[in-house]
Amino acid sequence: MRIRVQAEPFDPGGEVAAFSAAVRGAGAVVTFSGLVRDEGGRLTGMEIEHYPGMTEKAIGAIVDEAVARWALVDALVIHRHGRLRPGDAIMMVATAAGHRGEAFAAAEFLMDYLKSRAPFWKKELGAEGSEWVAAKDADEAALKRW
Repeated sequence: MRIRVQAEPFDPGGEVAAFSAAVRGAGAVVTFSGLVRDEGGRLTGMEIEHYPGMTEKAIGAIVDEAVARWALVDALVIHRHGRLRPGDAIMMVATAAGHRGEAFAAAEFLMDYLKSRAPFWKKELGAEGSEWVAAKDADEAALKRW
């Protein structure tokens, strides 16, 4: 299981290829990459803050839960911090399991956790100023299903 919290960009395609090549004993690999979204064309960037050490520990605990719950063969979580632009890859989750159902469920679980509970603070930057991103009811509802 690998967790990376980094400022540097990453190549989702390259990460998927490397993850898949290293997996042994799995029948399914599921991946998801999230991008910085600019709804309405008003966003010039996003600033993501975190506490080093605490963030990795929190994500590690939820990855351990996913591995145990769905008997994952392997898992990868990458999340960026710092200043990003619209369209940049912000995060990626990859899961490998014996069967696709487990790999899909674990990936969704991890994505829902990262969206609503992982200790990141996001500020949207625009021409008219900046604003911290508040928790959304839909994200909280998605997490409750687990």
